[in-house]
Amino acid sequence: MSELTFRNACEEDVALILEYIRKLAAYENRSDEVIATEEDLKKWIFDKKQAEVIFALENGKVIGFALFFLSFSTYISNVNLHLEDLFIDPEYRGKGYGRALLKKLAGIAVERGYGRFEWTCLSWNRPSIDFYLSLGAKQKDWNVFHLTGDELKKLADD
Repeated sequence: MSELTFRNACEEDVALILEYIRKLAAYENRSDEVIATEEDLKKWIFDKKQAEVIFALENGKVIGFALFFLSFSTYISNVNLHLEDLFIDPEYRGKGYGRALLKKLAGIAVERGYGRFEWTCLSWNRPSIDFYLSLGAKQKDWNVFHLTGDELKKLADD
């Protein structure tokens, strides 16, 4: 029988974190957008402690990950656990591991006293949207915007 466990990432896992980021990007058809480096991940996750990573393991083998960080909600005047990335290797899907990883993150949010657990999902990803709705998550009607690279610098310099 398979045993699912979790472990927090450590600095020695930077290459593995990047591997999972690339796996997720490939699934989302966005591989060309990944410019992350091991050095940057080390700096922001471990040195500056701006995000956390949890790995899901089946019988001791890493089969998925979640990367999350804090955001702040003025409406509830509390921090939110913001899930940035979640990925389970395709051959391990359908075993409840994605749900178990979300449950683990929800437990962290409750244990730490966070006000909300939130994430975004690409609008074309119907299987994930249906999965999240089945958990009781509420789909919001707002859009997500971002600036990166030259666009970010242009606005900052205007």
